[in-house]
Amino acid sequence: MSATGHPVSSGEVPGRYSRQVLFGPLGEPGQLKLMDSRVAIVGMGALGTVLANHMVRAGVGYIRLIDRDFVEESNLQRQMLYEEADAADSRPKAAAAAERLGRINSLVTIEPHVTDLNPSNAEELLTGVHLVLDGSDNFAVRFLINDVCVKHSIPWIYGGAVSARGVMMTILPGTTPCFRCLFQQSPDQGALETCDTAGVLGSIIHVVASYQAAEALKLLSGNHSAMNKGMLHFDLWHNFQGGMDMSAARSPECPCCANGQYDYLSAELEGETLQSLCGRNAVQIVPVHPRKLNLEELEQALRHSGTTERNAFLLKYKSDNGLTLVLFPDGRAMVQGTDDLTAAKSFYSRYVGM
Repeated sequence: MSATGHPVSSGEVPGRYSRQVLFGPLGEPGQLKLMDSRVAIVGMGALGTVLANHMVRAGVGYIRLIDRDFVEESNLQRQMLYEEADAADSRPKAAAAAERLGRINSLVTIEPHVTDLNPSNAEELLTGVHLVLDGSDNFAVRFLINDVCVKHSIPWIYGGAVSARGVMMTILPGTTPCFRCLFQQSPDQGALETCDTAGVLGSIIHVVASYQAAEALKLLSGNHSAMNKGMLHFDLWHNFQGGMDMSAARSPECPCCANGQYDYLSAELEGETLQSLCGRNAVQIVPVHPRKLNLEELEQALRHSGTTERNAFLLKYKSDNGLTLVLFPDGRAMVQGTDDLTAAKSFYSRYVGM
């Protein structure tokens, strides 16, 4: 994906940031640091869209957007950068967000990546930045983020929200507990509530992401003493807000930050990976070795046995058996209409091959 925007020349603070510069703890020196900062955002769903909006409007110089998914109508209630046309066209979230953000602030370089974050590309996508912001929706991705960030000493800010509850924490490798100190392994599939199973209020998204964004601005501007080193919890429906002191939670036996064992980053992958997307009645299929798909040719072949829709980023095929196959140029796919891995793999193999 090509980047959009044009970096501001060093030493100049545009007038558009004047109200932010007037904020004493930030000032012009802090704004200049923001303009020279580089941030990666993983996940351009609910949290990610709020985070990206704040970072771009605040003038962070470079933003890398990473997301595998496309816009659906049910996203519009809480994913603030998208509109009905994006859902109707099944636009990839990273691309749609980058286009919208580019119109908000043309001084920021925005680099969208329509891809699945996995062990084969995580180091490439999450390094070369000063901070990683978590807008993801699952623990496996967060463990992967944690492995890369601990290995390369990159701060990252964890966030999660479901129902009316939320949580966030800044993780500073070598200083705070890492994510694996707190959670030893991923919960079982379906063990936790998700937005697709328990619902979510749009307002809790903004609360959690705004706290994440505030911590990001503190860190990037050099105001480290103002940062919150604990874990914050919120429940908007039951009027609760609290924090936990995490200073003693760093484990001397942590496989990741104590022993340099990056299990999620070094996972051995063979063939293809299949993941049931909890609550969505869908399965994602990711070839370990990306394969080039000609979506135009595939559309011609598939349109005789079902309904097809294609744009520059994906091909959607609806078959007569009720399943929908969404194909991306790198061979990645989503099979909608089933959470059965075997059935999804068979459906994918029938039309694309493995």
